[in-house]
Amino acid sequence: MRFLLVAALAALPLAGSCQSAPDRTSPAAAQKPAKAPKGSYPAAQGFDAAGSDAKATQLADKVMLAMGGYPAWQQTRLLGWDFLDGSYQLWDKQTGDFRWQKDSTVAVYNLQSKQGKAFRNGRDISATPDGEKLLSRMYPIWVNNSWWLLMPFKLKDSGVTLTYKGAGKFMDGQPAEVLNMTFKNVGVTPDNKYEVLINPKTNLLEEWAYFPKATDAQPAFRRRWTGYQKYNGLMLATDRTDGKDGRGLGHISAFSNVPAGVMQNPKPIEKL
Repeated sequence: MRFLLVAALAALPLAGSCQSAPDRTSPAAAQKPAKAPKGSYPAAQGFDAAGSDAKATQLADKVMLAMGGYPAWQQTRLLGWDFLDGSYQLWDKQTGDFRWQKDSTVAVYNLQSKQGKAFRNGRDISATPDGEKLLSRMYPIWVNNSWWLLMPFKLKDSGVTLTYKGAGKFMDGQPAEVLNMTFKNVGVTPDNKYEVLINPKTNLLEEWAYFPKATDAQPAFRRRWTGYQKYNGLMLATDRTDGKDGRGLGHISAFSNVPAGVMQNPKPIEKL
């Protein structure tokens, strides 16, 4: 399953601090990736190869390899994680099923059909105002929340222009390689830009900065992307702090298969 660039969202608030950066992923696997040279991974159809430079795409390939490699990404079917607002979600990459829960509320939703059901304490509330509102937000929630977990896997997505900015420094002063990630004719906020900072010793993406407009001189925020651990062959990171606020993702999991009875369960489940 490949990511496609879709509408960027007005961000979900993060407890009185900066806003979250939007994701731009698509659940569909409809586009056949271009053939990739040996040692690289295939860019999604629509990746701005002409506007990107060789140094940047080579670094993106190194990041993918450091994160576990493209085969491991392809073989991973189910991803689970806590988001910063206390919600817990599961995403089946193969079917597009997305399950979200927070406290006693659960939504089960398909990202391709845009259909789903909402529950509270196990009771179907889909037809109520609260249920309708929640279901209308499921796609945007997935877009945003999956970006915060999986952005390093999307450096060569459809609509992305990837360029090498040069040598830079992490917030702690250590050396980094910096990529600019901009977007071409996609989403409702295509003027966004990200700087992604790569550790030259590990080839892991270890910091990111979000610019609401590519022309902005300063980012809206700069945050860590550290605390890596291996999950089903993939390297995924938990730390999203700015060095002060302690924010991060919890209960990360990755599986090649989907446990029976999990995705459509109307009641809150134990986190995988």
